[in-house]
Amino acid sequence: MAPPKLAKHRRPRWRDWHRQVEWPTLVMLGLCYGGWVWGMTGLTEISLLLAMVCVTLSTALHSSLSHEALHGHPTSSPVFNALLVFPALSVTVPYLRFKDTHMAHHRDSILTDPYDDPESNYWDPAVWGQLAPWQQRVLQANNTLAGRLLIGPALGSIAFILQDMRAIATGDRRVLLGWLLHIPALALVLWWMSAVALMPLWAWSICVYAALAILKIRTFLEHRAHDIASGRTVIIEDKGILSWLFLNNNLHVVHHMHATMPWYRLPQMYYANKDRYLSRNKGYLYSSYSDIFRRYLLRPKDPVPHPLWPFR
Repeated sequence: MAPPKLAKHRRPRWRDWHRQVEWPTLVMLGLCYGGWVWGMTGLTEISLLLAMVCVTLSTALHSSLSHEALHGHPTSSPVFNALLVFPALSVTVPYLRFKDTHMAHHRDSILTDPYDDPESNYWDPAVWGQLAPWQQRVLQANNTLAGRLLIGPALGSIAFILQDMRAIATGDRRVLLGWLLHIPALALVLWWMSAVALMPLWAWSICVYAALAILKIRTFLEHRAHDIASGRTVIIEDKGILSWLFLNNNLHVVHHMHATMPWYRLPQMYYANKDRYLSRNKGYLYSSYSDIFRRYLLRPKDPVPHPLWPFR
């Protein structure tokens, strides 16, 4: 009896790759870059104000799409996903650094930890007590939503860059690589601004800052101090423009539980199992971003020193 023939290995055909690509994300990328280019060129000649709005929203959306890319979307190739969001539209955050810090943040057991969670806004109470009064006032102002919008982008960018420069100075090659790869990504955007764009540099600078401010709305209360790790991550049942700009990341506990799930599937997952997710996050829920603005525009939601850490 002849031995069975082994199946021949073949490369995936086009139709197989076609099925694996997440087309809604590619469409969103097209809208993002299309809006950014139009805002920088044709729309600027019609109305600079409208162009600035368009570029601001496109820049914020690009950050959300970068978040999708680092989580493995819209293809199975990390390199191709990174290339899709290669231009540094938000200027201050290298993609590789965003990826490394965000993936570290996805360890739920360390969420809100002032040292181990790279995205925590809490401070060690012992360090907080050593700050000068003016420093404490600045950080307290930053803990209101208005402060997060006005000074949050500057404070966050300065702190992030200084921390990375210290890491590079101590020999961290991974951090250095992230910034080296950022140079051509930023150079591409600066070339566009000097050679093609019609929008003035001062207007573009405002757009970048405004986009970073919009992103601060998303991160303002994504996580809270809670003694149970699963109770630290929020659900915001918003269905407006901010939910769209954040690619449904307002349903944040769903994203943390299913980090490889694409953005367009999160709402269906949440509303099909709403009780399960709210039970898991101990009812950490807001009805909309407008509700958050009403509550916290001028008053802080949380103290700056971590409320569950002892003062030493």
